Amino acid sequence: MTSPVQIAPATGKLGVLLVGLGAVSTTTIAGVMAIRRGLARPIGSLTQMGTIRLGKRTEGRAPKINEFVPLASLDDIVFGGWDIFEEDCYAAARTAGVLEPDQLAQVRNELEAVKPMPAVFDQRYVKRLDGPNVKKGKNKKDLAEQLIADIRAFKARHSCDRMVMIWCGSTEVYMKETAAHATIASFEKALEDSDDAIPSSMIYAYAALREGLPFANAAPNLTADIPAMLQLAAKTKAPVAGNDMKTGQTLIKTIIAPGLKARLLGVKGWYSTNILGNRDGEVLDDPESFKTKEESKKSALDYIFQPHLYPELYEDLCHVVRINYYPPRGDNKEGWDNIDLIGWLGYPMQLKINFLCRDSILAAPIVLDSVLFLDLAKRAGMSGIQEWLSFYFKSPMHAPELYPEHDLFIQLMKLKNTLRYLQGEDLITHLGREYYD
Repeated sequence: MTSPVQIAPATGKLGVLLVGLGAVSTTTIAGVMAIRRGLARPIGSLTQMGTIRLGKRTEGRAPKINEFVPLASLDDIVFGGWDIFEEDCYAAARTAGVLEPDQLAQVRNELEAVKPMPAVFDQRYVKRLDGPNVKKGKNKKDLAEQLIADIRAFKARHSCDRMVMIWCGSTEVYMKETAAHATIASFEKALEDSDDAIPSSMIYAYAALREGLPFANAAPNLTADIPAMLQLAAKTKAPVAGNDMKTGQTLIKTIIAPGLKARLLGVKGWYSTNILGNRDGEVLDDPESFKTKEESKKSALDYIFQPHLYPELYEDLCHVVRINYYPPRGDNKEGWDNIDLIGWLGYPMQLKINFLCRDSILAAPIVLDSVLFLDLAKRAGMSGIQEWLSFYFKSPMHAPELYPEHDLFIQLMKLKNTLRYLQGEDLITHLGREYYD
């Protein structure tokens, strides 16, 4: 047991700025508004419903997480954000078609009060979208300064004590790190030059980190995981997390794959296909945006199975990922997985999974948890990459010399042990010998 970390209290209002007020953001916002009025339950949220075991199993200590660590109250959250469309959050939620009209009507007045600020947007990075509510500036540095002005104005207008920013925008085209991303100085020079290596998401991340705001990337874009952003986060003591929130098919992969590996069952092939009809599906219908998502979705199995350690079981794995845009399905995504297994004496088996899920319903509690845990990290003096939040992301950020941990159960253990560490409780190893020695 160690001494607790000094954590500043969660006093005052917490401003939550969401980039992109589409299906995920409006489902999150409407959900929080309904929950704090007692109209719904926060199902899927670890911060609201989860418990944490403390000490030995015989002690019976298992408080709720939000009673164990000082998280912000839902009553203290104020929402804002940017979008390329001008409609308020109520109209945007109706357009998204995720939540039922009767449910939205119960929080209509609150939703209508959340109106989007003009967005930083460049169609070159998201080719299937366009909208009128877009900022203009002489260069990308000017656009970043406009975002910083928005952040400061929102904080003053709503008397916020603290703020968090989450990128909930669309998946941008696939990009690789360049010299422009190497240092804060090179990045700021590239902003002034409106360098093509800086997509819209990086401008938002830069603005957030310049102001010391915690930032998370809910999409698979190359955004905050570049040296310049990490240097800026260290300078302003801002926590960062990402990338690409783990919702449907990849959530299932990170549950199933660790079990197959634990039992040392071979996997020769894993075929995954999705049908999706919302705005995300439309964006991913562009090959360049799909490439970004594909890299995010395919990486998990390589790290979980560790073929370099188990070549005879996983080295020749054929892993295929497909996403098909099918408008009639809307936000109700369907993921099909066919897994070809090899068992004892080389005998073949198959596992087939058909997950009919609701994309934004799975994403909303992750957005909420990311907000509350990043705010906690900031108040606890934890800056830079928050690897303990890998639990929520398909492509978790990690130190360059480390491999990312994708096993959902190891990720959860890491998250809860971090909370125990913050409060000076013993870390739990699950060794269990103390009950028998």
